[in-house]
Amino acid sequence: MNGWTTEDLALIGDADEIELAAHASGQLTKPVPVWVVRVNDNLYVRSYRGHAGVWFRAALVSGQGRIWAGDEGRDVVFVAEIDPAINNQIDAAYDAKYGHSPYAGAMVTPEVRTTTLKLLPR
Repeated sequence: MNGWTTEDLALIGDADEIELAAHASGQLTKPVPVWVVRVNDNLYVRSYRGHAGVWFRAALVSGQGRIWAGDEGRDVVFVAEIDPAINNQIDAAYDAKYGHSPYAGAMVTPEVRTTTLKLLPR
């Protein structure tokens, strides 16, 4: 178990998108909408802008932030996911959840895959 409750996994994992802010210089960055997917009992996000994403760079440096699903906020830890097998499952989850969107293809490109972050409760 990774610390998420069943309710949190449903709330966050089922959300169309979440708001995400990373800690930077002692404060949170401006929240941005991001897509989130659930694989088993884990939650993952990727940066649509790849390594150029401001929130992503801040998340890598601080390792911490906050997410909101609807009105519910949670403090999180960001963990870089480097396991190719898990990334394949995450690709499939993005396709299943967002494949209807013209932006979905960008989320499974090699560059964007390298921005995969696992969300853990803090």
